[in-house]
Amino acid sequence: LRLLPQQRYLRVEKAEVSALERKRNVLCCLITRILKVEKQLHIDNLVFRVIDACRKGESGPGLQFLSFCCHSVDVLSCVLHLLNQGYLRRQEERPQVLEY
Repeated sequence: LRLLPQQRYLRVEKAEVSALERKRNVLCCLITRILKVEKQLHIDNLVFRVIDACRKGESGPGLQFLSFCCHSVDVLSCVLHLLNQGYLRRQEERPQVLEY
């Protein structure tokens, strides 16, 4: 019986998955932090504010070193995730406005 060494690409995939999870967690935290302050915000304004905060590295206390590139698709995906989890909600009369 001969054991093969662990494949390198498996470690790379695990690292990429971990990086994507961290990015999603940071984006979700930014979204909730912004909406906690604003209480309600148009979804377009929220996307621009999150992208701007990522670009400037304003991820919050203890996370200033996390300056990374994010796109509107990343932010919208996190918004949908938070809506499904019940952390955010849409206004009935104006569904483009999100509330915390």
